[in-house]
Amino acid sequence: MINKIWFFMILIAVIFAITAGKLELLSEEIFSSLSTSVDLAIGLIGGMVLWCGILKVAEKSGLVDNISRLIRPVMKLIFRDVPSRGNAMGAMVMNITSNMLGLGNAATPMGLKAMQELQTLNHKKEMATNAMCMFLVVNAAPIQFIPATVMSLRSSMGSTNPGIIILPAILTSSIALTTGVIACKLLEKTSGGGR
Repeated sequence: MINKIWFFMILIAVIFAITAGKLELLSEEIFSSLSTSVDLAIGLIGGMVLWCGILKVAEKSGLVDNISRLIRPVMKLIFRDVPSRGNAMGAMVMNITSNMLGLGNAATPMGLKAMQELQTLNHKKEMATNAMCMFLVVNAAPIQFIPATVMSLRSSMGSTNPGIIILPAILTSSIALTTGVIACKLLEKTSGGGR
């Protein structure tokens, strides 16, 4: 579907450029945008390599395990119907820990594994459980202590202080997560809470 939308947007732009006699201008703008995209990608690669390296160091030093140990009691409260020592909980904790450190691309495989494990606990396979819905909300609005991707973007765009967003990111992500968890818990109660 997205491919069709992009195709029609590009087609409409080309048609307007042809009818307005600005095809040459459109062509120049396309190549200018491609150059900017490559520069941005190269800048992002450096930042992502740095933060992925930091995560590896944090993993090897035991920091990730310590953070996981800290959030596990909170996870038990939020996900009461998920076994606390099961594969699903382990994958969810690793996903959330990676997200807290701002490493969304490192968190994605663990998030997918967590959903697969939650599906194995699901008795009605065609319908998402409360735990699956809650995990989706927690995964979509995680608390971020280090917004690595945004800091890399700011740095690659020439920001003099890319880290200035850390405190606002912590505050806004905390508010978003709290709101999402409360909304999920309220919906669980109104829908009977059995799923």
